[in-house]
Amino acid sequence: MRIAIRADASIAMGIGHLQRCLSLAQALRNLKADVRFVTRDLGIQSAKMVSDRGFSQTVTLPAADEPFEPDPAIPHSSWAKVSQDRDADETIRSLEEFGPDWLVVDHYAFDARWHDRVRDALNCRIAVIDDLADRAIHADLLLDHNLAADHGAKYAERIVGKPRILGGTRYALLAPAYAKAPRYEFSRRVRSIGVFMGGSDAPNFSALAVDALVEARFDGPIEIVSTSANPHLESLRERVQGLPNVTLSLDLPDLAAFFARHDLQIGAGGGATWERCFIGVPTLLVIAADNQNIVVPELAGRGIITAVDNPTPQRIAARLTALIDNPAEREELAAKARQTIDGFGAVRVGLSMLNDALSVRKATHEDASCLYEWRNAPENRAMMTNPEELAWDDHVAWLGRVLTDGKRLLLIGHVGKQDVGSIRFDFDENKAAEVSIHLDPRFHGLGLGPKLLTAGETKSGASEFLATVLAENRPSQVLFERGGYERTGAQDWRKIAQ
Repeated sequence: MRIAIRADASIAMGIGHLQRCLSLAQALRNLKADVRFVTRDLGIQSAKMVSDRGFSQTVTLPAADEPFEPDPAIPHSSWAKVSQDRDADETIRSLEEFGPDWLVVDHYAFDARWHDRVRDALNCRIAVIDDLADRAIHADLLLDHNLAADHGAKYAERIVGKPRILGGTRYALLAPAYAKAPRYEFSRRVRSIGVFMGGSDAPNFSALAVDALVEARFDGPIEIVSTSANPHLESLRERVQGLPNVTLSLDLPDLAAFFARHDLQIGAGGGATWERCFIGVPTLLVIAADNQNIVVPELAGRGIITAVDNPTPQRIAARLTALIDNPAEREELAAKARQTIDGFGAVRVGLSMLNDALSVRKATHEDASCLYEWRNAPENRAMMTNPEELAWDDHVAWLGRVLTDGKRLLLIGHVGKQDVGSIRFDFDENKAAEVSIHLDPRFHGLGLGPKLLTAGETKSGASEFLATVLAENRPSQVLFERGGYERTGAQDWRKIAQ
């Protein structure tokens, strides 16, 4: 499947939009999608950032060399530096030959008119990444990985049509490398502190943090991380030059190890917030952009991070000192942060987009571990006629019997290299088959169940399908009903093969 991604980076918008799109792109590539970026140079070399991550097929749109009047209906229209009509037309021309199945757009400067224009011209589906809900959006899929009480209500006045909404930290766009990254190991003593205020740090909050750390008289090692895109880089270098305990690190390929090696992090409330949460490090946040005004207070209210309103060196220093002196609070922050993010958000978004590409293969002994985990997952066992946990040795023996039984067919559903679930058919002498289906619980709710059922039925060659579904298992009832099954008893379902 072909996926195009439209995203930019600039001093005004930062590099977070491009970074989270790169995280999604890596997940999509692992799912065997063909990914191509479309970007415009707005003062930061976004095309180079993309190619450095291994995406060489990147289109750079023409320079924004003409004055334009920002659209008053779009609060951040000026960020694009061109009209959205011009951008849409140039995006269309750049992708006509590629012919994307999906176009992902992560840009506050474009609204439903851009979405409609590009969708109609390229005959593709549109996925919008957003968190502001400040303009009209016409998407087939809407992703907002920030916290909200009700994402449907948040966008109710903004969305056109009925998009699939992926909302909340379950869909946080972390790079796949984070799934294997080392976690922070808690220390009661704050031995060192890390500071990262975003890739561009337009408000120069890195210097503010340095002033706060000096004010707090913290004499342990301090690591400031920034990028070459920081417009205040030279003044920041000068500021830390005379501080023997402060080091400045630039353009780190990823921040996982940086977040894990310090006992306390100070940062802005952008996309790196979810990376800190996954690593499980106690964090003090400041608000560096408009789109952080909702998520940072929400995180603080849930005890996932602590925050400083109207930050000054003195206010940050006071909160910092209190945190350093309170290991119990830091330990609780670390624990709640880690519970917030599991690192599979980008994979979930990719699977939701690519579920049409699901296919099945015959299971082998090498699938024993994943089958065991899926079968014994509490979410799956709760809906089984036999909900008891299965011992490993019993599972291996069962798998051996299934794989050698000519009247049984066990299939693994997968999208690209990602296995997502299993489906088993137990045949009788008339080629009717009893169906049993398990999804990886991490990937529930992504539309994979119907695709796995259909692919499995086609592969099985059965003449008739039978299923037993507990009365309380409403999701499976819906699955089979929508799959063309008829209820024949309190727990019994039946379908004649077409």
